[in-house]
Amino acid sequence: MPTDAAEPLRKQDSAPRVIHTGQALVDLIVEVPDLPDRGQNVMASSANRYPGGAVTVLLAAARLGAQCVHAGAIGTGPNGDLIRSALTDAGITASAPAIRTRDTGVCVVMIEPTAERTFVTTLGADRDITVDSLATAAVRPGDLVCVTGYSLAVDQTRGPLLAWLPSLPDAAVVVLDPGAAFAALPAAVRDRMLARTDVFTGNAEESADLLRVLGARTTGDDIAAHARALAPLLREGAVAIVRDGPEGCTVHADGETTSVPGFPQTPVDTNGAGDTHTGALLAGIAAGSTWADACRRANAAAAIKVTRRGPTTAPTAGEVDEFLQTIR
Repeated sequence: MPTDAAEPLRKQDSAPRVIHTGQALVDLIVEVPDLPDRGQNVMASSANRYPGGAVTVLLAAARLGAQCVHAGAIGTGPNGDLIRSALTDAGITASAPAIRTRDTGVCVVMIEPTAERTFVTTLGADRDITVDSLATAAVRPGDLVCVTGYSLAVDQTRGPLLAWLPSLPDAAVVVLDPGAAFAALPAAVRDRMLARTDVFTGNAEESADLLRVLGARTTGDDIAAHARALAPLLREGAVAIVRDGPEGCTVHADGETTSVPGFPQTPVDTNGAGDTHTGALLAGIAAGSTWADACRRANAAAAIKVTRRGPTTAPTAGEVDEFLQTIR
């Protein structure tokens, strides 16, 4: 991958697409005063179902102007219907045929008053991918192909995904969102994925965990040092982005490390903030922005999202523009 993706992406006959291979789940979000002790009960103040997982990334990218495709599996039933409806309403293509034998899984998200989140995830039709189903995305050079570490944590999705990635055009841009699962993966799986990763975008904890497991040396504990240390572990010329919530993010690209300040807000729900950041970031790159400019808009999109309840509340491009104008 070229070290500055913005220029080659502008040369495409059509804008690159954002393609996500990860799980489109239904998030069952319950707001609780505190987590219950083991074996005990707690009364939730609210309970709502939202499309989640890969949908959150794709909705954010679509609302900021990107053409988007979901290449993962979607089941048949109430959960699958909710996912398909959200994608259709946003103009996002679901390239793979529906899974007829079972429904999409659920992620139970318990949110405390501090906006801290605790998750319980089930496995459903969202795990039923194959090399052929992924190939329906028909990836083109320049397309931004998202992979999540959670897809690599389960044999059912790991095998098809790793078998499919080598078939991509060399100029396809593979984007890795490691999640909490990636650092704990078998070394051979981690190394294989990192070798094909053109863009790494993870939060501070995920990035630090990975560097610690790999025994990589850093020149400090800050996210700028982590971004610099991650880049050489990826495909030649790769970009490394490390997020730190309200503090913003750091991007290492083309041999330079740039810190992009965040926009601290009083959060009501942080669920989906990282996914919103990723989607907004990729929409910017697809549109030809520099990495620093795309990160700034992604920081703004995530800042707006944490003030709204639900994972599918990413802002539109107009809302991001208006937000950035108010803070100048």
